[in-house]
Amino acid sequence: MDEKEAARAAVREFLTTRRARVTPSDAGLPHQGTRRRVKGLRREEVALLAGVSPEYYVRLERGQATGPSAGVVDAVAEVLRLDEDERAHLDRLLAALTPAARKRSRRAAKDLVTPGIRVLLDSMDHLPAVVFNGRFDILAVNTLGHALLAPMYDLPGRPNSARFLFLDEPRARDLFPEWDRIAADTVAMLRIEAGRHPDDPALTELIGQLATRSSEFRTRWATNDVRAHRAGTKTFRHPLIGEVTLPYENFRVDAASGQVLNVYTPQPGTPEADAIRLLASWNADNQRNNNATAGTSSRNPDD
Repeated sequence: MDEKEAARAAVREFLTTRRARVTPSDAGLPHQGTRRRVKGLRREEVALLAGVSPEYYVRLERGQATGPSAGVVDAVAEVLRLDEDERAHLDRLLAALTPAARKRSRRAAKDLVTPGIRVLLDSMDHLPAVVFNGRFDILAVNTLGHALLAPMYDLPGRPNSARFLFLDEPRARDLFPEWDRIAADTVAMLRIEAGRHPDDPALTELIGQLATRSSEFRTRWATNDVRAHRAGTKTFRHPLIGEVTLPYENFRVDAASGQVLNVYTPQPGTPEADAIRLLASWNADNQRNNNATAGTSSRNPDD
């Protein structure tokens, strides 16, 4: 499939799945009493409600409409009940149909973490902090973040949160009691990244690997759900500090890199903050023991 056909397929799959979610009763259409062969709205019903011709909506859904106006896209988005993330994703998919946008998408996002960000990470010695790219590769982490996410480092290659969730599923479910929610969110954010960078070979390889080896990933990928990085909470079942629910904040490192700084931010004086302080204490003791062992093993036995 060439780039143009891939861009059209992305539009078609997204609009088809959004259309399937909206029933005629949801849209305020009268019950017709006939057996329906499609789940959700028919194309002609979307066209009627959006105020466009059925022929034009068919071309739009197939990715064949040339430069749809903002008013038309607004009307379709309202009929399909797109939320903010979904509407932004649709705009990106439609923009990707133009040759200029496809050319821009070939520019690979940079995975280099700047020295300034590394200084920032190291300065946060009391909060777990991680830098991800849009593919969920861990590009940089402070010592406390490494201790919190240690199981992710056992898979070969660069640590990747999505790969850990779906290819090391039993251990991922042990670490994340709310695995289903986190898995759905991760796939939805990968969908957005695929819309931004459809020609990223590393992203294509990752999605292909996950789809081939994980039925859980395939099921979620087929929904075409999208979700942006936002603040929230994540529950861990950690072997050292037990089960703890940590709030987190996401910060864009810069607009060009696509990197996200993920910082876990328990409020001072809470049990969650105490758990992180315990993890920090254990991590410091472990590092001291490792340094002592390394120093002993490096001595000349004849000294």
